[in-house]
Amino acid sequence: MSNPTLVFVPCFSGAPWDVRQLTPLAGCPMRTMRLPEGVDDIETYADALAEEVADLDEYVLVGDSFGANIALALAVREPDNLAGLVLSGGFAANPVTSPAWKTAMRALGRLRGPLYRQAVLRVHAHRLASPHDTEGQVPWNESKSRQLFLDNTPASSFGARVVAVLNADYTDRLGRITVPTLILTPSHDALIGENAARVLREGIPRAREVVLNRTGHMFRFTHPETYAEAVADFVRDQDL
Repeated sequence: MSNPTLVFVPCFSGAPWDVRQLTPLAGCPMRTMRLPEGVDDIETYADALAEEVADLDEYVLVGDSFGANIALALAVREPDNLAGLVLSGGFAANPVTSPAWKTAMRALGRLRGPLYRQAVLRVHAHRLASPHDTEGQVPWNESKSRQLFLDNTPASSFGARVVAVLNADYTDRLGRITVPTLILTPSHDALIGENAARVLREGIPRAREVVLNRTGHMFRFTHPETYAEAVADFVRDQDL
């Protein structure tokens, strides 16, 4: 077993992961990062991630939600030192198919000041929510999701990331990913939907999906031990 470094790629908030909560992975080398601010292109985020891993001999990318799309963007470049890939609550292309919601996303991404703090973040927190958010190792609610963004995400970065999501599409390049891939899916995800995981599962040659029962889109925050156990099982099963 080569013991590669697990590199955790942040979600839409841009905040580094709290790896201390991932106790089943405590024996693994780990690192995380903060997303650059004001960037509206997934390729530029992937460039930043490439810089983050440039010194590593071998690594596994673990990307959550927006971070999964960034990890995917780097993985399709087929970097030599990539040993594995974990995509949780992720997508190859914008999972929002409703024209009305796409228009709403663009409008919300342009709001600033009190409208961003009081309206945009409440709407976003509601869309992140799941009926299972109170059941995990870390009970969660919409207020905690909103606070995550208040603490870490300037309105300008929120808006730029909306643009990045709307424009990114790696569907036709999924076949380039030849490393073992875990698609980690919550059982309830109103934000991303079921089709996104299917596209990843069918497009990535060495992908397998694990659905975590009674979890929602924020399962990395609500069920960190359950989440980490699934990643640990994947690393062990693939002899990474």
